[in-house]
Amino acid sequence: MTVTPSRAEGEDAVVRAGGRGGSGPGAGGRRGSGPEAGGAGHGVSSAPEGSPGERAAGEGHGTEARTGSPVAVPGARVAPAEAAPPAEVAPPTRGFLAKATLVTAVLSIAGALLGLGRDQALAHLFGAGTETDAFLVAWTVPEVAATLLIEDGMAFVLVPAFSLAVARRARGTGADPVRALVASTLPRLALAFVAVAALLMAGAPYLVAALAPGLPDPALAVDCTRLTATCVLSFGLAGYCSAALRAHRRFLAPAAIYVAYNTGIITAMFVLGDRWGVRSAAVGVAVGGCLMVAAQAPSLARQLFGRRRSAPEPEATATATATATATQGPSPLDSPEVTKAPQATEVTDSPAPSVKHSVELALIAPVLMFALCRQSQVLIERFLASTLPSGAISHLNYAQKVAQIPMTLSLMLCTVTFPVLAQALAEGDTERARTRVERDVAVASCMVLLGAAAVFACAPQIIQLLFQRGAFTAQDTTATATVMRVYSVGLLGHTLVGALVRTYFSAGRPTWYPLAAMAAGIVATSWIGAGTVDAWGVRGIAAANAIGITVTAALLLSGMGERRSVPIRTRRVVHELSKPVRAAVCAAVAGAFCASRVDSPELALAAGGLTVTVVYVLLLRVLGVKAVAPAFRTALRSVTRRLPHVRFR
Repeated sequence: MTVTPSRAEGEDAVVRAGGRGGSGPGAGGRRGSGPEAGGAGHGVSSAPEGSPGERAAGEGHGTEARTGSPVAVPGARVAPAEAAPPAEVAPPTRGFLAKATLVTAVLSIAGALLGLGRDQALAHLFGAGTETDAFLVAWTVPEVAATLLIEDGMAFVLVPAFSLAVARRARGTGADPVRALVASTLPRLALAFVAVAALLMAGAPYLVAALAPGLPDPALAVDCTRLTATCVLSFGLAGYCSAALRAHRRFLAPAAIYVAYNTGIITAMFVLGDRWGVRSAAVGVAVGGCLMVAAQAPSLARQLFGRRRSAPEPEATATATATATATQGPSPLDSPEVTKAPQATEVTDSPAPSVKHSVELALIAPVLMFALCRQSQVLIERFLASTLPSGAISHLNYAQKVAQIPMTLSLMLCTVTFPVLAQALAEGDTERARTRVERDVAVASCMVLLGAAAVFACAPQIIQLLFQRGAFTAQDTTATATVMRVYSVGLLGHTLVGALVRTYFSAGRPTWYPLAAMAAGIVATSWIGAGTVDAWGVRGIAAANAIGITVTAALLLSGMGERRSVPIRTRRVVHELSKPVRAAVCAAVAGAFCASRVDSPELALAAGGLTVTVVYVLLLRVLGVKAVAPAFRTALRSVTRRLPHVRFR
C-alpha cells in the first residue's frame, strides 16, 4: 500500500484518523485550503477536504507539511508524488454557494410567479366552485408526487448517494461510479414509477371517494385524477435528474423545472379550456411533467457521457477558497472548517462500500414515509373541507399557494447547501456540519418571517390584486385572505421542518425520528381540524395546519443530536430564533394598520409592505440579529465577481 500527499492509493486503502480532534501539542490548527490550513508546530495537509484518508496526519513527526512531502506511515511504502490520483471534490467556496443560491432563487421566483399565473388563470377561467374543487382533489396527486419525488423524499436519499459517487469519480480509479449508480437504480425506480402511475389510474374512483367523500361531482375529479397520475413517472424522473445534477453542483436546470411545469399548465388551460373545461388543467399537469424532464435531460447527459468535468479543478478551488478567506473573512454562506489534527493513523486494506448499494430500502423507506406523512396535511385539509359549502377547498388552495411563497424562497439556501452538508457528514466533520445547519436555520428563519409578516399585513390586498377578476368574486377574496392570514402563522414551522429534516437524512443511515415527529404533527392537525371545522370552517382547518407543523418543527429541533442528526446548540438556536419572531409580530401589526388606512389596493399593498420591511429590519438591528446582512453582501459580491470553477448548466 502507498500513501501520497493527497490520499492513500486506490479505493481499497483507507487511512483512518485516530480521533476527531487530536490532543497532542500543536493539534489546534485549522483544516482546509489556503492560508488557514496548518497547525502550530505540526503541519496539516493543505489538500482540499475529502475522505478520511485525505486528512491523515501524525503527531510530532512524519506529518505532511505544506510543501507536499509524503506522509510516513509505519509499514507503508511511499509512492512518488506524480503517482497520486486527482484530489476529491473540495468543499465549495462561499462565492460558489452565494452564486448557486442566487441562480436557484431567481429561477424559483420565476417558477413561483408562473405558479401564481397558473392559479390566476384557474380562478379566472373556472372561479372557485364545483369544477375547481374537483380539479384540486385530483391536484393532490402532483402535490404528493412533488414532495415525494422532487422536493423531499428521493432527494434526501439520492443527493448523498450521488455526492459520494461524484467524490469517488474524482479519484479517477476504476469504472465510473456515477454511471454505475445510475445503471443500478434508474431502471428499477422507473419501473416502480410506471407501476404506481398505472395503479392510480385504475383506482382513481376509490382515491377520489377516500380524499373527498362529500364532493358534488366525483366523476369530473376521477377524470382529472387519471390525467394527473401520469406525473408519478415524469416527476420521478425529474427528481432523479435534479438530485444527480445538484450533486454535480449544477443548479440551473434543476431550478428551472417549475418554470417549464407551470408554462405547460397555463398553456394547456388557455388552449384547451373552452373545449375540455377544467380537465385542460389536468392535461397541463401531464404535459408540464414531461417538460420538467426535458429541461434537465441534456445537462445530465453531459455529466454522464461527456468529459468528466463534474468536479471543480482542485487547484482553482483551493486558490479561490484561500483568496476569499484571506480577503473577505467569515460569512453565513460559508461554513468554517475548524477541527484539530488527528493524533494517530491506522492503515487498513478493507474495501470501501460500493456506491451501487448506497441507495437501500432501509434508507428509502423512512424518507418516503416522512414525505408522505408531511403531505398528508393537505389530504386532511381537503377531506375536512369537502363537507363545507362549495369553494372551501379552492379558498384553502389559493391561500396556501400564496402564503407558501416566502417559505419556498427562504429554503433556497438549504437546497444549495444540502450536498455540502451531506459531504461534511460523510467525512465525519460534525463541526462544519453544525455550523452549516445553524447558519442555514438562522438565515432561512429571518427571511421567512419577513414574508410571513408581509402576508399577514397585506393579505386582503394581495388576494384582491392577484385573483379578484372573472369568476373570482369579492366574497372569495375575503374568505381566502382570512385563511391566508392564519396560514402565515405556521410558515416558520414549515421552514424549520424543511431545513432541519435534511440533517436527519444527510448522514446516509436510516432514522425514523423525523417520521415520528411528523406523525405527532399530523395527529395534532387532525384532532384540531376535526374539532374546529364546524365552528370556524376553513379558518379552523388552516389553524390546525399551522399548529401541527409547529409541533413537528419543535420536535425536530429538540431531537437534534449526534445519535440522530447534527448536534447543534439547541438553546442558542432557539434564543436567536426568538428575536426575528418578535420583530415579525411587531412588523405585521404595524403593516396591517398602515395598509388598512389606504383605500386603493395597490397603494395599500405598497404602504403595508414598506412598513413591514422597515419595522422588521430596524427591530432586527436593535435586537442584534446579524445573520442576514452578511449573507446578502456575499450574494451581491458573487454577482459582480467571476468564479472560473463554477459552472451552471
